[in-house]
Amino acid sequence: MAGFPFDIVGFDLDGTLLDTSADLTDALNHALSLVDRGPLGVAEVMPMVGRGTRYMLERGLKATGGYDDELLARLYPELIDYYRANIARGTRPYPGLTGALDALKSRGVTLAIVTNKPESLAVKLIGELGLTERFRTVIGGDTMGPGNAKPSAAPILEMIRRCGGGRAAFVGDSIFDIEAGRNAGIPSVAVSFGFLTQPVAELGADVVVNHFDALVPALERLRADT
Repeated sequence: MAGFPFDIVGFDLDGTLLDTSADLTDALNHALSLVDRGPLGVAEVMPMVGRGTRYMLERGLKATGGYDDELLARLYPELIDYYRANIARGTRPYPGLTGALDALKSRGVTLAIVTNKPESLAVKLIGELGLTERFRTVIGGDTMGPGNAKPSAAPILEMIRRCGGGRAAFVGDSIFDIEAGRNAGIPSVAVSFGFLTQPVAELGADVVVNHFDALVPALERLRADT
């Protein structure tokens, strides 16, 4: 469809495209159990997601009795190995995702993922859910090197480059997503159904959607507003 305002739409992964809360909680609780820490519930873990699995583990340790660098270094490989082996047991796309991706594709939009999850895990996850062919590229929290995960603009700018350039927007559920878009100079869409750590209205996104059915109309409104 001619005239759609964006050539590229990028997405965060955890809490945006996919509800990964059950599998992330299981992996964190596995790591915690190795040092006799009690389990955390999904509602407790969801706000810990957004800056990558290492940060999630750090937060989980702090919440269950304390954290130090040696403990984090020892448990992190255990968490990753467990998560890799069980990555899609309870993970599901959010309602309306397939329809939204189809609608964007029909408008000639190139789709991409920029996540703070390690790239290898992100690639494995979308592969197991049969989503690989929908996205031109997947950029992880480690793709651009240390210090260049979201909210840095670097992965967003790399996304645009890999997708051939053009007008881009970014969709996410956290302040790191919205700030990354802002730092890269592109509009952002916040989803209200993700792993929110604050009211969605406080994220500062250009527009908020409550369901993926509203994504294409929201992107159309961004054209009118910008």
